Amino acid sequence: MIRITSAFSTGEPSSRSVRWIENRPFQKKLDPGTRSTVYNPIVTAKLQRSGFLRSGELARIAGVSADTLRHYERKGLLPAPRRSSNGYREYPAETLERVRLVRRALAVGFTIDELARLFKERDRGGAPCREVRSLAEEKLARLNVQISEMTAMRDELQALLKDWDEKLSDTESGERARLLESLSEANSISEERLSPFAPRASKRTRQRKESKR
Repeated sequence: MIRITSAFSTGEPSSRSVRWIENRPFQKKLDPGTRSTVYNPIVTAKLQRSGFLRSGELARIAGVSADTLRHYERKGLLPAPRRSSNGYREYPAETLERVRLVRRALAVGFTIDELARLFKERDRGGAPCREVRSLAEEKLARLNVQISEMTAMRDELQALLKDWDEKLSDTESGERARLLESLSEANSISEERLSPFAPRASKRTRQRKESKR
């Protein structure tokens, strides 16, 4: 760190009065973030000594809450923690990697129940690799369907906006252009092309509707 002192005789700093007291290079602190490979020294020392982490410590390092850890435990994603002599819940050190694996798998579309089943099989010595691959393939297929539906919805909305702009340009200010009514008149949005987030009728309901036509 550089420390500078100066004297002000005429209101302006004098170059002669500048003295360099310290001239040491800046020191950059280690990143203590949850993804850093350098852990808090106290936690690291504890891991080396006992091989266990308290639930609060594990949650802080993994970037989750203690309630999330308990939820994962109830679902079978994490082993049951031991109890220390003073009653604290303590997880094995390798649980940290399990929590990170769970969070990553959830991010790409796996469900907690699917992961619980896969972990149970793997912890028993099994190799559910083909099932993992099959599940990922199913999720990709569903994602592609959703992308297709949303792309169709985007195109339909673009065409709808173009049509509405033409209606508005032909409508006097203060008059109704009947934009919403034009949806039913043109039957522009069919049930098959609704947003993937919109509620859908069941197959049986659709069949009854078809039989009445």
